Amino acid sequence: MTTKIFRRISCTLILLFSFIFTVNAQSSDAEYTISGNVIDDDLEVPLEYATISVTNVNNPQDVTGGVTDLEGNFSIEVSQGTYNIKVEFISYESKNFNNRNINSDLDLGTIPLGVSSSSLDEVVVRAETTQVDVRLDKKIYNIGKDLTTQGGTVSDALNNVPSVSVDVEGGISLRGNENVRILINGKPSAMAGFGDTNVLSQLPADAIERVEVITSPSARYGAEGTAGILNIILRKEKTLGLNGSLTLNGGIPAVAGISANLNYRTENFNLFTTTGYRYYDAPGNSYNNTEYFTYTNEEGELVEPRFDRLIEDSETERLNRGFNTNVGMEYYITENSSITGSIFFRTGEDEDLTTNITERFIDSDLVQGTTRTERQEEEDESYQFSLNYINRFDDNGHQLTADLQYEDDNETQFTFLDENIDFDETGESLFIPRERVVTQETQKEYLAQADYVLPFGEDSQFEAGYRGNFENEVTDYQLEQEEEGTNVFLFNENLSNIFDYSENVNALYTQYGTKLGDFSFLLGLRLENTQLKGDIDSELTENELLEEFGFPIDTEFDKNYLGLFPTLNLIYELGEEENITLGYNRRINRPRGWFINPFPSRSSRTNVFQGNPNLDPAFSHAFDLGYLKRWEKLTFTSSVYYQHEIDAFERVQQSTGEQTAEGVDIIRTIPINLSTNDRTGGELGLLYNPADWLRLNGSFNFFQFETNGEFNGENYGAKNTSWFARFSSKVTLPAQIDWQTNAFYRGPSEEVQGETEGILSIDLALSKEILNENATISLNARDLLNSRKRESYTTTEFFNRESRFQWRQRQVTVSFIYRFNQQKREQERREEEENGDGDMGGDF
Repeated sequence: MTTKIFRRISCTLILLFSFIFTVNAQSSDAEYTISGNVIDDDLEVPLEYATISVTNVNNPQDVTGGVTDLEGNFSIEVSQGTYNIKVEFISYESKNFNNRNINSDLDLGTIPLGVSSSSLDEVVVRAETTQVDVRLDKKIYNIGKDLTTQGGTVSDALNNVPSVSVDVEGGISLRGNENVRILINGKPSAMAGFGDTNVLSQLPADAIERVEVITSPSARYGAEGTAGILNIILRKEKTLGLNGSLTLNGGIPAVAGISANLNYRTENFNLFTTTGYRYYDAPGNSYNNTEYFTYTNEEGELVEPRFDRLIEDSETERLNRGFNTNVGMEYYITENSSITGSIFFRTGEDEDLTTNITERFIDSDLVQGTTRTERQEEEDESYQFSLNYINRFDDNGHQLTADLQYEDDNETQFTFLDENIDFDETGESLFIPRERVVTQETQKEYLAQADYVLPFGEDSQFEAGYRGNFENEVTDYQLEQEEEGTNVFLFNENLSNIFDYSENVNALYTQYGTKLGDFSFLLGLRLENTQLKGDIDSELTENELLEEFGFPIDTEFDKNYLGLFPTLNLIYELGEEENITLGYNRRINRPRGWFINPFPSRSSRTNVFQGNPNLDPAFSHAFDLGYLKRWEKLTFTSSVYYQHEIDAFERVQQSTGEQTAEGVDIIRTIPINLSTNDRTGGELGLLYNPADWLRLNGSFNFFQFETNGEFNGENYGAKNTSWFARFSSKVTLPAQIDWQTNAFYRGPSEEVQGETEGILSIDLALSKEILNENATISLNARDLLNSRKRESYTTTEFFNRESRFQWRQRQVTVSFIYRFNQQKREQERREEEENGDGDMGGDF
C-alpha cells in the first residue's frame, strides 16, 4: 500500500483546518502573499497536497495555511507580521522557515522535501548512479543519471538495473528467469513490442523516467509473468511552461540518432512528447560446430548420418532505421478530474545480410563447402491510442480511474535465400534450391481497465478493479522454392500457412492494506479467465500434419482457464533505517503466438524453431523474503526467494528425421511443458558513498533451478546453478568530469541439454556539464572488451553442438544533451540562494 493512503486521508483534515484558519485570518486585513513550489527532492516532481501552516510568532493562536495544487504550488494571504512557516507532506521530512518578517510579498521559491525513513511502505536510498525506492510490492530504480545509458536504448538501460539481465539477443530476464512481463506506464503496450523485446532496442533510453522491478506483484497487476513484472515509466514533465531536452548521438559501428523530450504545461492542460529517429548498424557473428551420431529412429531402424560433422561460420550486417513518437495531452476538466490522451507511432526499416560459410565432413575429411546468403528486409509500423480518465471524489484519495487502449502492429518481412557450392568432393550432383519467403504479421490489442480506490480509517485503504485484454495475431507465412533445372519458384504447400491466434483475458481484483504500528500489510486476490484460441489454415490435413511434424496438430483449438491469484505483501520496520519484507503471489505464464505456431521458422536450412500448439499455460507459487539496512554512507539490501512452477516451458532440440538436399539432418527446437520447475535464489546489493566524489554500487544474484519432466518418452530433467553480478562506480574527476564504469558478469549455467559459458561485459562513460550546466556531452563505450558473446555446448542422442553467438559488437558513442527550462537547474539555483540566506531552519 503506497504512501498516498496517508496523504489523501490527511488532506481532508488539512483542508478543514485550512478553512478554519482562513476564517480566523479574515478578521485582519490580508495584505501580503506567501507563495512557493514544493517538489520531491529525489524525483524532482511536484508534490500535490503538501501542507503549509503559517503561525504568528507574537500570537500563536493566529494560524493559517493551505495545501499545494497539482503543480505543487501554494499561495497564502497574511497580514503584516512575523511568522513561522512549516511545509509538510505525509512520509516526507518537513521544512521550517522561522521568524520571517512579512511586510511584502514573500516567494519561498522551490522547496524540496526528502522522504522520511518512517514511511509506511517505502525506504529511499539515494545514490548518484542509481536511486532505489523500496515499496511494499516493488523496487523503483531512477536510472536517469546513469551515464552509460546516454545515447543508448531502453534495452541498454534495463541491463543496468539490478536483478535484470539482457542477453546477447535482447532477451530480458529477471533474476535469471525469462518469464518476465514488460509493461509501459503500468499497461501492456505496443512500445514493448507485443512481447518482442527487440523493439526496446529501438527506443531511446532518455525516454525513461524510472523502472519498477516488481518481483512480488500485488493484485492490482496482471498475473502474467512467473518471474515478475518490469514496469517502464516514461517521462512526462509537470513544470509550468515550455521545457524539455534535445539529444544528439553518433558513433561506431555506424550509429546516429536524434531525440527530443518536450513538455508544455498551462493551468488547464499539459502537452508532452518524446520523439526520436535512430539509424544504426549492428554487425554480429555466430559459429556452430555440430557432430552427428548414428541413432535409432521411432521405427527401430538404425539411421546413419550423411555427414558426421558440419561447421557453420556466419557474419551478419544489420542496417536498422527507426522513427518513434509519443504525443499526448492531459486536460484538467475540474480541479479533481482530468483526461489524458496519447498517440504512439513507430516505424522501422531493417536490411540484414547474413553470409554463412558451411563446411561438411565425412570421417573427419572435409568433402564439401557452400556459401549461403540470406537477404532480409523488414518493414514495421505500430500504432497505439490511449485514453485515461481520473476523478478524485474528495481530497483524501477516494478516486476512480479508467483506461482505454488500442494497438495495431503490422510487419512485413521479405527473405531471399541463395546457397552456392564452393567445392564438392563427394562425386554427387548436388542441387540446393533458392528460396523466397514472405511473412506478414498483423497484431491488434484492445485494453479496457477501471480501478477504484477507497481510503478509510486512519491508515487503511480498499481497492478494486477490472481489466480486459483482447489480443489477436495473424501470421501469414508463404514459402517458394526453386525447381531444379527450370529456375522457376514453386509454392511449398507443406510449410506455407496462415496462423490466426487470439489471447483474451478478463480479470477482476480487490485488495486491502493497512498499517498497525511498525507492521504493514497488503492483501489481494485476483480472478482471471484466459482464453487461448487458434486457427491454422494449411493445405495439409491433420493426418498429413501428424506425418509432417511427428506429433498431433490441432488445427483449431479453443482453451479456457479460470484461476484465482492471491497476493500478500508484508513489511515490518525494525527501526528507522531497517526493515524486513515478505511477499507471496501466484502467477501464470501464457504461451505467446510464436511458441504455439507449429510451422517452422528457420535460422538455417539445418536448424528450425517449431512452435507447439499443445502448450498449456504454466502456473507458479513464489515467495520472497527481503531485508534492508541503512547506515550513514552504506546501504545493504538482500532477499531470498523460492518459486515452484507447474507445466514450465522448456525448449528442447531433437532430430526431425528429415535431411537437406545434401543429406544433413535437420534439427528442430520445440517448446514443451515440463512437469515442474523449482527455482531457489538469493540476491544482495550494496550502495556505498564514501565521499562526494566517489559512489559505488554493486549487486550479486545467485539462483538454482531443477526441472523434471519428459517429452516423447525422453527424460529432460536437469539441475542448474548459476549467478550474475554487476558493479558500478562513479568518480568525479578534476574539472567536474564524471567517469562511470559498469561491469556485468553472468556465470556459467547448465541447461536441459547442455551448458552455457560465463559472459563478461564492461561499459565505460565520461561526461561533462557545459553551457552553464544546461548541456551535457558524454563519451560512451559499450562492451569495452568486445566480450559479450554467448558460448554454449549442446548434447543429445542425435548430435553434439558447440556454438558461439555475438549479436552486437563493441560500440562507441558520443552524445550531446541540451536542456532548456528544466526544473532541476532552477531548483539548484534557488536552493543555493536559500542556503546562503542562512534563515532556513527545521529538519532537512
